[in-house]
Amino acid sequence: MTSKQKYKLAVLVFTVPTLFFFTVMVVYPIMQTFQKSFFDWNGLTTPSFIGFDNYLRLLDDDDFWVSLKNGLIFAFVLVVYQIGLGTILAIAMSTKSLRGRKFFKTSFFIPVVLSGVVVSQLWIAIYNTDGGLINSLFAKLGINYEQSWLSGEHSSIWAIALSNAWQNMGVHLVLIYAAIKSIPEHLYEAAKIDGASFLHTHRKITIPLLGETYKFCLIIAITGGLNAFQNMFVMTNGGPGNISYTFTFMMYKAAFRSGEYGYGSAAAAVLVIQCLLITILINKFVSREKISY
Repeated sequence: MTSKQKYKLAVLVFTVPTLFFFTVMVVYPIMQTFQKSFFDWNGLTTPSFIGFDNYLRLLDDDDFWVSLKNGLIFAFVLVVYQIGLGTILAIAMSTKSLRGRKFFKTSFFIPVVLSGVVVSQLWIAIYNTDGGLINSLFAKLGINYEQSWLSGEHSSIWAIALSNAWQNMGVHLVLIYAAIKSIPEHLYEAAKIDGASFLHTHRKITIPLLGETYKFCLIIAITGGLNAFQNMFVMTNGGPGNISYTFTFMMYKAAFRSGEYGYGSAAAAVLVIQCLLITILINKFVSREKISY
């Protein structure tokens, strides 16, 4: 056996099992979801083919449009908070003059390893109308502003998204920090010799060289926002009414509460299409040229 044949055999040995499990655990369930979305099915009886009726029903469902809006809001909050704040903190912690960098890196990553239920309960206490941290802080400052953060029509989804963004910001912080540390030091030294300021240096060197990292962070932040479920399930249970619905919650309600698995599969199919489109667009327009140094 030649070395070329050995190489091909090694590739097959390592890739085929992975592709098999990926197909069984990811591709096949997605295909089944799309198939079931064309049926009227309660999960027990024989499915009845109804074509695109489930999708047409989605377009007439108020929950669909609320879920679409909330998913976009959730994604927006995650992008701004996790990537924006993560970049600022990563740049700060990459500065050699900052003391206690290891402490800050550990502190910001601690929420990531906590249970989502624990974090949700923590933020429920913070948002509590009577005696919650935020309303109590306003009272201490003499500001007459008391808000029902989790039951307000306009504040609920923003409050829930903020709790999720806070918990998972450490992941983006670590990714961006690692990318910054991989940038050659001589680029910063050259900028310093040329008299560039701290902000100008990072705007012209750091940010452009983080393109590939930002691409990955954008994908996981936006798709994470569109897929959000656990926080609203624990904090508001989708309510009051449907004001904190997302596609995942709508799918859960249709399939597991109402027994409409076909309709729930249609909502899931729309969510998959959304995530695929977002991923394709980000890969196409963000950092299309890989920078080498």
